[in-house]
Amino acid sequence: MNFSVVIPVYNRPEEVDELLDSLTRQSGKNFEVIIAEDGSSEKCDGIVQKYVSQLPVVYFEKPNSGPGLTRNAGAKKAKYDYLIFFDSDCIIPEHYMEYVSFYLERNFVDAYGGPDNALPSFTTVQKAINYSMTSFFTTGGIRGGKKSMDKFHPRSFNLGVSKKAFEALGGYGKMRFGEDIDFSLRLLKKGFGTALIPEAYVYHKRRSTFRQFFKQVYNSGIARINLHLAHPGSLRLVHFLPSFFVTVMVLSLLLSFFYPVVVLAPALYSLLVLIDSTARNNSLRVGFYSIAAAWTQLFGYGAGFISAIWKRLILKKGEFNAFEKKFYE
Repeated sequence: MNFSVVIPVYNRPEEVDELLDSLTRQSGKNFEVIIAEDGSSEKCDGIVQKYVSQLPVVYFEKPNSGPGLTRNAGAKKAKYDYLIFFDSDCIIPEHYMEYVSFYLERNFVDAYGGPDNALPSFTTVQKAINYSMTSFFTTGGIRGGKKSMDKFHPRSFNLGVSKKAFEALGGYGKMRFGEDIDFSLRLLKKGFGTALIPEAYVYHKRRSTFRQFFKQVYNSGIARINLHLAHPGSLRLVHFLPSFFVTVMVLSLLLSFFYPVVVLAPALYSLLVLIDSTARNNSLRVGFYSIAAAWTQLFGYGAGFISAIWKRLILKKGEFNAFEKKFYE
Protein backbone atom coordinates (compact mmCIF):
# COMPACT_ATOMS: atom_id res chain seq x y z
CA MET A 1 0.00 0.00 0.00
CA ASN A 2 1.00 3.60 -0.58
CA PHE A 3 0.17 6.44 1.80
CA SER A 4 -0.21 10.20 1.66
CA VAL A 5 0.98 11.69 4.95
CA VAL A 6 -0.76 15.01 5.70
CA ILE A 7 0.64 17.36 8.36
CA PRO A 8 -1.03 20.68 9.29
CA VAL A 9 1.47 23.21 10.66
CA TYR A 10 1.20 26.51 12.50
CA ASN A 11 4.38 28.27 13.67
CA ARG A 12 6.25 25.03 14.39
CA PRO A 13 9.36 24.91 12.14
CA GLU A 14 11.55 23.12 14.73
CA GLU A 15 8.93 20.43 15.27
CA VAL A 16 8.54 19.92 11.53
CA ASP A 17 12.31 19.44 11.29
CA GLU A 18 12.20 16.61 13.85
CA LEU A 19 9.12 15.06 12.27
CA LEU A 20 10.52 15.06 8.73
CA ASP A 21 13.84 13.72 9.99
CA SER A 22 12.02 10.78 11.59
CA LEU A 23 10.16 10.12 8.32
CA THR A 24 13.45 9.85 6.41
CA ARG A 25 14.36 6.95 8.70
CA GLN A 26 11.30 4.81 7.92
CA SER A 27 11.97 1.19 7.06
CA GLY A 28 9.03 1.41 4.66
CA LYS A 29 9.34 4.03 1.88
CA ASN A 30 5.84 3.75 0.41
CA PHE A 31 4.57 7.25 1.19
CA GLU A 32 4.54 10.91 0.21
CA VAL A 33 4.45 13.85 2.65
CA ILE A 34 2.19 16.90 2.37
CA ILE A 35 2.94 19.89 4.61
CA ALA A 36 0.04 22.35 4.90
CA GLU A 37 1.17 25.69 6.37
CA ASP A 38 -1.88 27.16 8.11
CA GLY A 39 -1.24 30.91 7.90
CA SER A 40 1.95 30.77 10.00
CA SER A 41 4.11 33.79 10.75
CA GLU A 42 7.04 31.42 11.43
CA LYS A 43 7.06 29.36 8.27
CA CYS A 44 8.73 26.00 7.80
CA ASP A 45 9.40 26.25 4.05
CA GLY A 46 13.15 26.47 4.66
CA ILE A 47 13.01 23.36 6.84
CA VAL A 48 11.04 21.44 4.23
CA GLN A 49 13.59 22.38 1.57
CA LYS A 50 16.23 20.45 3.56
CA TYR A 51 14.35 17.21 2.92
CA VAL A 52 13.26 17.44 -0.73
CA SER A 53 16.13 15.17 -1.78
CA GLN A 54 15.26 12.60 0.91
CA LEU A 55 11.46 12.58 0.85
CA PRO A 56 8.71 13.03 -1.75
CA VAL A 57 7.36 16.14 -0.03
CA VAL A 58 4.79 18.75 -1.09
CA TYR A 59 4.63 22.09 0.72
CA PHE A 60 1.96 24.77 0.39
CA GLU A 61 0.61 27.74 2.32
CA LYS A 62 -2.98 28.73 3.04
CA PRO A 63 -4.89 31.27 5.20
CA ASN A 64 -5.36 30.23 8.82
CA SER A 65 -8.49 28.14 9.38
CA GLY A 66 -7.59 25.65 12.10
CA PRO A 67 -6.30 22.07 11.94
CA GLY A 68 -9.41 20.32 10.60
CA LEU A 69 -9.88 22.44 7.48
CA THR A 70 -6.12 22.51 6.95
CA ARG A 71 -6.09 18.71 6.89
CA ASN A 72 -8.84 18.86 4.27
CA ALA A 73 -6.71 21.18 2.13
CA GLY A 74 -3.77 18.82 2.42
CA ALA A 75 -5.90 15.79 1.56
CA LYS A 76 -6.95 17.42 -1.71
CA LYS A 77 -3.33 17.28 -2.84
CA ALA A 78 -2.88 13.60 -1.94
CA LYS A 79 -2.14 11.25 -4.83
CA TYR A 80 -2.56 7.98 -2.93
CA ASP A 81 -5.75 6.24 -1.77
CA TYR A 82 -4.93 6.05 1.94
CA LEU A 83 -4.30 9.15 4.06
CA ILE A 84 -2.30 9.35 7.27
CA PHE A 85 -2.59 12.43 9.50
CA PHE A 86 0.07 13.40 12.03
CA ASP A 87 0.28 16.46 14.25
CA SER A 88 3.44 18.50 13.78
CA ASP A 89 4.57 17.73 17.36
CA CYS A 90 4.96 14.01 16.65
CA ILE A 91 8.07 11.95 15.97
CA ILE A 92 7.49 8.74 14.03
CA PRO A 93 9.27 5.47 14.98
CA GLU A 94 11.22 3.78 12.19
CA HIS A 95 8.87 0.81 11.93
CA TYR A 96 5.62 2.80 11.65
CA MET A 97 4.91 2.58 7.90
CA GLU A 98 6.01 -1.03 7.74
CA TYR A 99 3.66 -2.08 10.55
CA VAL A 100 0.71 -0.16 9.12
CA SER A 101 1.23 -1.69 5.67
CA PHE A 102 1.51 -5.16 7.17
CA TYR A 103 -1.69 -4.71 9.18
CA LEU A 104 -3.86 -3.15 6.47
CA GLU A 105 -2.82 -5.61 3.78
CA ARG A 106 -4.11 -8.43 5.99
CA ASN A 107 -6.93 -6.73 7.92
CA PHE A 108 -8.04 -3.78 5.82
CA VAL A 109 -10.05 -1.20 7.70
CA ASP A 110 -11.23 2.21 6.50
CA ALA A 111 -9.72 4.05 9.46
CA TYR A 112 -7.18 3.28 12.17
CA GLY A 113 -5.52 5.01 15.05
CA GLY A 114 -2.41 4.36 17.09
CA PRO A 115 -1.23 5.12 20.63
CA ASP A 116 1.19 7.82 21.69
CA ASN A 117 4.34 7.55 23.75
CA ALA A 118 7.21 9.65 25.11
CA LEU A 119 10.87 9.58 24.12
CA PRO A 120 13.64 9.64 26.76
CA SER A 121 14.73 12.98 25.26
CA PHE A 122 11.41 14.65 26.08
CA THR A 123 11.42 17.24 28.85
CA THR A 124 10.19 16.32 32.33
CA VAL A 125 7.02 18.35 31.75
CA GLN A 126 6.33 16.60 28.43
CA LYS A 127 6.81 13.18 30.04
CA ALA A 128 4.48 14.16 32.88
CA ILE A 129 1.84 15.40 30.45
CA ASN A 130 2.16 12.20 28.41
CA TYR A 131 1.59 10.24 31.62
CA SER A 132 -1.50 12.24 32.52
CA MET A 133 -2.99 11.72 29.05
CA THR A 134 -2.56 7.95 29.13
CA SER A 135 -2.81 6.94 32.79
CA PHE A 136 -5.59 4.97 34.45
CA PHE A 137 -5.67 7.59 37.23
CA THR A 138 -6.53 10.41 34.83
CA THR A 139 -8.21 9.14 31.67
CA GLY A 140 -8.98 5.63 32.90
CA GLY A 141 -6.38 4.41 30.42
CA ILE A 142 -8.95 4.53 27.61
CA ARG A 143 -6.99 6.80 25.24
CA GLY A 144 -5.47 4.57 22.59
CA GLY A 145 -6.28 1.45 24.54
CA LYS A 146 -9.64 0.36 23.23
CA LYS A 147 -9.37 -2.37 20.61
CA SER A 148 -13.01 -2.67 19.58
CA MET A 149 -13.16 -2.66 15.79
CA ASP A 150 -16.52 -0.90 15.62
CA LYS A 151 -16.19 1.56 18.50
CA PHE A 152 -12.59 2.71 18.50
CA HIS A 153 -12.32 6.46 17.95
CA PRO A 154 -9.01 7.38 16.25
CA ARG A 155 -7.49 10.75 17.16
CA SER A 156 -6.06 13.04 14.50
CA PHE A 157 -2.53 13.27 15.94
CA ASN A 158 -2.11 9.71 14.60
CA LEU A 159 -4.89 8.67 12.26
CA GLY A 160 -5.13 6.82 8.98
CA VAL A 161 -8.20 6.80 6.74
CA SER A 162 -9.00 5.62 3.25
CA LYS A 163 -9.61 8.38 0.76
CA LYS A 164 -12.94 6.74 -0.03
CA ALA A 165 -14.14 7.11 3.58
CA PHE A 166 -12.64 10.59 3.90
CA GLU A 167 -14.44 11.86 0.82
CA ALA A 168 -17.70 10.17 1.83
CA LEU A 169 -17.64 12.26 5.00
CA GLY A 170 -16.59 15.45 3.24
CA GLY A 171 -13.45 15.51 5.37
CA TYR A 172 -13.22 17.31 8.70
CA GLY A 173 -15.85 19.73 9.90
CA LYS A 174 -15.35 23.34 10.98
CA MET A 175 -14.85 22.63 14.69
CA ARG A 176 -11.48 23.94 15.93
CA PHE A 177 -11.45 21.61 18.91
CA GLY A 178 -12.91 18.12 19.11
CA GLU A 179 -12.82 17.94 15.31
CA ASP A 180 -11.14 14.53 15.43
CA ILE A 181 -13.82 13.00 17.66
CA ASP A 182 -16.49 14.54 15.42
CA PHE A 183 -14.74 12.94 12.46
CA SER A 184 -14.60 9.53 14.15
CA LEU A 185 -18.25 9.69 15.20
CA ARG A 186 -19.30 10.48 11.65
CA LEU A 187 -17.13 7.62 10.35
CA LEU A 188 -18.91 5.15 12.59
CA LYS A 189 -22.35 6.54 11.75
CA LYS A 190 -21.58 6.04 8.05
CA GLY A 191 -20.79 2.39 8.73
CA PHE A 192 -17.02 2.54 8.21
CA GLY A 193 -14.88 0.28 10.38
CA THR A 194 -12.11 1.54 12.66
CA ALA A 195 -9.28 -0.23 14.45
CA LEU A 196 -6.46 0.35 16.87
CA ILE A 197 -3.03 -0.70 15.60
CA PRO A 198 -0.96 -0.93 18.80
CA GLU A 199 2.35 -1.09 16.91
CA ALA A 200 1.55 2.15 15.05
CA TYR A 201 2.46 4.42 17.94
CA VAL A 202 4.06 7.84 17.70
CA TYR A 203 6.15 9.91 20.10
CA HIS A 204 3.85 12.82 20.88
CA LYS A 205 5.40 15.93 22.42
CA ARG A 206 2.07 17.61 23.24
CA ARG A 207 2.37 20.92 25.11
CA SER A 208 5.60 22.22 26.64
CA THR A 209 4.18 24.04 29.67
CA PHE A 210 1.37 23.41 32.12
CA ARG A 211 -0.23 26.70 31.04
CA GLN A 212 -0.45 25.48 27.44
CA PHE A 213 -1.68 22.10 28.66
CA PHE A 214 -4.44 23.71 30.72
CA LYS A 215 -5.65 25.61 27.65
CA GLN A 216 -5.71 22.41 25.64
CA VAL A 217 -7.72 20.36 28.13
CA TYR A 218 -10.04 23.27 28.96
CA ASN A 219 -10.96 23.39 25.28
CA SER A 220 -11.43 19.61 25.32
CA GLY A 221 -14.00 19.95 28.09
CA ILE A 222 -15.89 22.54 26.06
CA ALA A 223 -15.63 20.42 22.92
CA ARG A 224 -17.28 17.47 24.65
CA ILE A 225 -20.50 19.45 25.15
CA ASN A 226 -20.32 20.81 21.60
CA LEU A 227 -19.98 17.21 20.41
CA HIS A 228 -22.94 16.16 22.55
CA LEU A 229 -25.12 18.73 20.80
CA ALA A 230 -23.82 17.77 17.37
CA HIS A 231 -24.08 14.02 18.07
CA PRO A 232 -26.87 13.32 20.58
CA GLY A 233 -26.14 10.16 22.53
CA SER A 234 -22.35 10.52 22.33
CA LEU A 235 -22.07 11.85 25.89
CA ARG A 236 -21.18 9.09 28.36
CA LEU A 237 -20.95 8.91 32.14
CA VAL A 238 -17.15 8.76 31.91
CA HIS A 239 -17.12 12.26 30.40
CA PHE A 240 -18.57 13.65 33.64
CA LEU A 241 -15.81 12.20 35.81
CA PRO A 242 -13.34 15.12 35.58
CA SER A 243 -16.03 17.65 36.58
CA PHE A 244 -17.09 15.29 39.39
CA PHE A 245 -13.44 15.09 40.44
CA VAL A 246 -13.16 18.89 40.48
CA THR A 247 -16.30 19.21 42.59
CA VAL A 248 -15.25 16.53 45.09
CA MET A 249 -11.72 17.84 45.47
CA VAL A 250 -12.82 21.45 45.96
CA LEU A 251 -15.35 20.34 48.57
CA SER A 252 -12.68 18.22 50.27
CA LEU A 253 -10.31 21.17 50.52
CA LEU A 254 -13.05 23.44 51.87
CA LEU A 255 -14.24 20.85 54.39
CA SER A 256 -10.67 20.23 55.52
CA PHE A 257 -10.81 23.52 57.45
CA PHE A 258 -13.47 21.92 59.69
CA TYR A 259 -12.59 18.24 59.27
CA PRO A 260 -8.82 17.95 58.64
CA VAL A 261 -9.09 14.25 57.90
CA VAL A 262 -10.89 15.08 54.63
CA VAL A 263 -7.65 16.39 53.15
CA LEU A 264 -6.54 12.78 52.91
CA ALA A 265 -8.62 12.37 49.73
CA PRO A 266 -6.57 14.70 47.49
CA ALA A 267 -3.38 13.62 49.27
CA LEU A 268 -4.09 9.95 48.58
CA TYR A 269 -4.86 10.65 44.93
CA SER A 270 -1.60 12.56 44.54
CA LEU A 271 0.33 9.74 46.20
CA LEU A 272 -1.16 7.16 43.81
CA VAL A 273 -0.17 9.28 40.81
CA LEU A 274 3.34 9.76 42.21
CA ILE A 275 3.88 6.03 42.75
CA ASP A 276 2.42 4.97 39.40
CA SER A 277 4.20 7.60 37.30
CA THR A 278 7.51 7.06 39.07
CA ALA A 279 7.29 3.34 38.31
CA ARG A 280 6.24 3.84 34.68
CA ASN A 281 8.85 6.50 33.92
CA ASN A 282 11.56 5.21 36.26
CA SER A 283 11.94 8.75 37.55
CA LEU A 284 10.86 10.28 40.85
CA ARG A 285 11.17 13.73 39.28
CA VAL A 286 8.68 12.84 36.54
CA GLY A 287 6.48 11.33 39.22
CA PHE A 288 6.25 14.63 41.11
CA TYR A 289 5.64 16.59 37.92
CA SER A 290 2.92 14.09 37.02
CA ILE A 291 0.97 15.15 40.10
CA ALA A 292 0.83 18.69 38.70
CA ALA A 293 -0.01 17.36 35.23
CA ALA A 294 -2.85 15.17 36.53
CA TRP A 295 -4.41 17.99 38.53
CA THR A 296 -4.00 20.38 35.59
CA GLN A 297 -5.70 17.94 33.24
CA LEU A 298 -8.63 17.09 35.46
CA PHE A 299 -9.25 20.65 36.64
CA GLY A 300 -8.80 22.07 33.13
CA TYR A 301 -11.11 19.57 31.45
CA GLY A 302 -13.62 19.67 34.30
CA ALA A 303 -13.73 23.48 34.31
CA GLY A 304 -14.24 23.63 30.54
CA PHE A 305 -16.93 20.96 30.73
CA ILE A 306 -18.82 22.76 33.51
CA SER A 307 -18.47 26.09 31.68
CA ALA A 308 -19.89 24.59 28.49
CA ILE A 309 -22.81 22.99 30.35
CA TRP A 310 -23.69 26.39 31.81
CA LYS A 311 -23.31 28.38 28.59
CA ARG A 312 -24.58 25.88 26.04
CA LEU A 313 -27.08 23.68 27.84
CA ILE A 314 -28.48 26.09 30.44
CA LEU A 315 -28.09 29.55 28.86
CA LYS A 316 -28.59 28.05 25.37
CA LYS A 317 -25.76 30.07 23.85
CA GLY A 318 -24.25 29.18 20.49
CA GLU A 319 -21.13 27.10 19.97
CA PHE A 320 -17.97 28.62 21.39
CA ASN A 321 -14.28 27.86 21.89
CA ALA A 322 -12.12 29.02 24.75
CA PHE A 323 -8.82 30.67 23.79
CA GLU A 324 -9.80 30.51 20.11
CA LYS A 325 -7.33 33.22 19.10
CA LYS A 326 -4.55 31.32 20.85
CA PHE A 327 -5.64 27.89 19.71
CA TYR A 328 -2.17 26.55 18.89
CA GLU A 329 -0.23 28.04 21.80
